[in-house]
Amino acid sequence: MTATSGTDAGHAGRFADPADVVRRLGDVGYLADVQIATAAYLADRLGKPVLVEGPAGTGKTELAKSLASVLGARLIRLQCYEGLDEAKALYEWDYRKQLLRIQVGRSDTAGGEVAAGWSEIEEDIFSEAFLLERPLLQAIRATDPVVLLVDEVDRIEVETEALLLEVLSDYQVSIPELGTVQATRVPLVLLTSNDTRELSEALKRRCLYLHLGYPSVERERAIVLARVPGIDGRLAEEVVRVVHLLRGMELEKLPSVSETIDWARTLVLLGVEHVDARTAVSTLNVLLKHKDDIDEASRALSGMAT
Repeated sequence: MTATSGTDAGHAGRFADPADVVRRLGDVGYLADVQIATAAYLADRLGKPVLVEGPAGTGKTELAKSLASVLGARLIRLQCYEGLDEAKALYEWDYRKQLLRIQVGRSDTAGGEVAAGWSEIEEDIFSEAFLLERPLLQAIRATDPVVLLVDEVDRIEVETEALLLEVLSDYQVSIPELGTVQATRVPLVLLTSNDTRELSEALKRRCLYLHLGYPSVERERAIVLARVPGIDGRLAEEVVRVVHLLRGMELEKLPSVSETIDWARTLVLLGVEHVDARTAVSTLNVLLKHKDDIDEASRALSGMAT
């Protein structure tokens, strides 16, 4: 593989303006506010990653999926976790195939001579056929439109964060055996963080910043109406107000926006027209996933007006 030129690694300008982002995301059911729309627009025009921070379940990952959908782009996802290293994030060699190639190369031919010398074998085993691309390299090498989602970046170690910063600084990867690969098409990159640890200032400087908190009652109601077919406006309002009541409690895990949608769908499926205390308590397991949270919420909701 030869190194590719970055001369065509410009920014396509896939959105006309922030209002275009709002409209197109709305078409796929993601209701973006002006901050979200502006961040997506600038990321596209400037070719810069967006660091999206906020509590779990506020729509960070869904934003990346929705952007990929409206752009007709391939979503490449790097799910971060403690212990993630270069081999899993960037690339590694297929050692099993390399070993087989070495064994075949050193086997005798029918005439009793060695089939290939070591230099020929070495050149062969460090070629494209033995390279295993991981998400970062896949995104850099892509010739089609790509949205790269680096999910929960706050879960990786500082060393891996430095690797990520290096790749995103110039959108290029150096592979010693093959050369430098530079993006010919800059991907749209979103890094999400649940803010469980402080990220390096160097990474933050490289990125645009977007904070996604839980939506307001009005915006979450609009999200429910957009994502739950057949739901009545009054029921959507009641669903959202109960969820916001729960988010005001000291629970181990607050209900996410996706769980709000799931709960609303559940109530529609059950034919519920009005959320009373009994209905709310009996379906809390859709919203909350810890027994202590369910018990505490049940006590709080038991006196809810019917």
